[in-house]
This record gives sequence, structure tokens and C-alpha cells, in this order.
Amino acid sequence: VQLQAYGGGLVQAGGSLRLSCKPSGRIFTGYVMGWFRQTPGKEREFVACIRWRTGGSTYYADSMKGRFTISRDNPKNTLFLQMNSLKPEDTAVYYCAAGPSFSGIASTYEMWGRGTLVTVSS
Repeated sequence: VQLQAYGGGLVQAGGSLRLSCKPSGRIFTGYVMGWFRQTPGKEREFVACIRWRTGGSTYYADSMKGRFTISRDNPKNTLFLQMNSLKPEDTAVYYCAAGPSFSGIASTYEMWGRGTLVTVSS
């Protein structure tokens, strides 16, 4: 299964952006999908994750709570990340990932997609 994140771009501080991720095939029942981000020279940082089939459980990094919302549309087989009140420090390449663990640890995710760049100007 290939993952591709898209929807990044340039936005002013305080603005909003919605990222999407569409797997090329079926995600295993019980799997989790998540968003991570990375800036040059830094490790990949957890953003949020969601149980793919049920969508009832979500988990956010503390710094994203209240600003970012993860969701999924199973019929459309698409994962979303709604980002509001963006800050310049949110500038990063954002990746979607899939794996068996409801976790914020990048190494627990088995599948990674190409990232999409989000740039927030001050």
C-alpha cells in the first residue's frame, strides 16, 4: 500500500490548511493512521493518529491539541489533518503513516508516504 500526503502549501500565520492522505489500497482492519512532521536536522515529530476503521479514538501531541484535527473518510479511503491557527513553527514536511499500534512513536508505523511541505509565514 502506498501513501501519499498532499495539500501542503504556503499560508500566513493564523491561517488554516487541510492535508489529505489517500492510501493506494486497503488499510488493514485495526490499523492506525497518523500524521508526523519533520524539519531539517530534527527527528520526525508525532502530530496525531486515529484508528482507521472505527475513527472513534484519536490521539494528539500536546502542542497540536485544540489547533489540529485528524479525521478520516472511510468510503473515500482518505485521511485528513485540519490545521488551524497555524504558527511559523508549524512549518515542516508533513507525512502520513500507517501501522498496527495506537502510538505516537514513529518506529511503530510500518508504512510511510511521501510528505507534503507546509510553510507558515509570519
